[in-house]
Amino acid sequence: MEKLKIADRTFESRLILGSARYPNPQTMLEALEASGTEMVTVAIRRVNMGDRSGESVLSLLKNESYTILPNTAGCFTAKEAVLTAQLAREALETNWIKLEVIGDDDTLFPDVPELLSAAETLLADGFVVLPYCNDDPITCKKLSDMGCPAVMPLGAPIGSGMGIRNPYNLRIIRDVVDVPIIVDAGVGTASDVAVAMELGCDGVLMNTAVAEAKHPVQMARAMRLAAEAGRLAFLAGRIPKRLYAAASSPADGLIETEPND
Repeated sequence: MEKLKIADRTFESRLILGSARYPNPQTMLEALEASGTEMVTVAIRRVNMGDRSGESVLSLLKNESYTILPNTAGCFTAKEAVLTAQLAREALETNWIKLEVIGDDDTLFPDVPELLSAAETLLADGFVVLPYCNDDPITCKKLSDMGCPAVMPLGAPIGSGMGIRNPYNLRIIRDVVDVPIIVDAGVGTASDVAVAMELGCDGVLMNTAVAEAKHPVQMARAMRLAAEAGRLAFLAGRIPKRLYAAASSPADGLIETEPND
């Protein structure tokens, strides 16, 4: 299968996993390995950046050579998000950032005006901005045109496990942007990942669906297989849906039979 290319990097895996909510660090590491992911996102405002112990999340991820994608989770204004991204760049020596600017605590939906403002500022400051956004083609097109090397529309509210609520918007987004589309938030199980990939999305970012599964490592492997199957199905090209049956066997050359007397 072809590699996923974002900005100047390529990845074998089309899954990005989060690092929160796991029962313990060992389960996290085993789940990450089972998923095949190469990039793990970390909420900068929710980790102890000063913890240099070998058991800290950042140390564990670095030891396993994962690409760490810092995110601005917990930010409600463009100013907060920009300052958090700059802190992450200083602490982790990376200019990659998953940009989140949240509108409220109940839905955790993005605040679009603040998101666009933060993205514009960070892009001008040399960041590789991967924005978490609504499944809105207009917003995704604006972010793409602005210079974001990928867009991350939600499939459903963060942590809801509701799956892909609006596949039609994702299809439109696929038509209007030329950059990779990473479905971010809302998947609950492997079939949700397969649907996202079959729609033509380039990858899926998840956390809760794996971390809070009854068996996180098994779920992580299921997500990996679903991403591969969904991508192959998209590339293979599905048959069109029909209202009526269409015989799979050819009608030519049928054996002639006489009607019963």
